[in-house]
Amino acid sequence: MIISIIDQVRLIIFSLLSGIITGISFDIYRLIRGFENPNKIITIIQDLLFWTLTSIVVFVFLMYTNEGYINFYVYLCLIIGVYLYLKLISRIFIKLQYRSLKFNGKLFRVAMNVVLYPINLLFYKLKIKKKDKL
Repeated sequence: MIISIIDQVRLIIFSLLSGIITGISFDIYRLIRGFENPNKIITIIQDLLFWTLTSIVVFVFLMYTNEGYINFYVYLCLIIGVYLYLKLISRIFIKLQYRSLKFNGKLFRVAMNVVLYPINLLFYKLKIKKKDKL
C-alpha cells in the first residue's frame, strides 16, 4: 500500500501525539495511585487495568486518525513520544497537578467549613444550653 508523503507525516505526528497522550495518562495514573505500594496484588491488578485501558485508548486514537495503519515506525514514534514527554514535560506536569490537587483540597476544606459553620454553631449553642440546664 502506497501512502503519500502528507499522510506519512500525518501518521508520524499522530503517533508522536499518541505517545504523549500515553505519557500524560501514565502521570495521571501515578498521581491517582500514589507513590507508595500498598499491596503487590492490588498494584499488579491496577497496572494491568491501566495498560489495558491505555492500549484501548491508543488503538482507538490511531484507528480514528490513521485509519488503523500500523507499521514499525508507528510503534517507534509512540515510544519516542512517551520518551520525550517523560524527559521534557513530565516533571512540570506532575508539579502542576500536585499543586492543583493541593489547592483544590484547601478550597474544598474552606468551603466545607463555611457551609458547615452555621450547623456547628447551632450544635455548640445547643450544647451550652444543655449544660446550663444540668
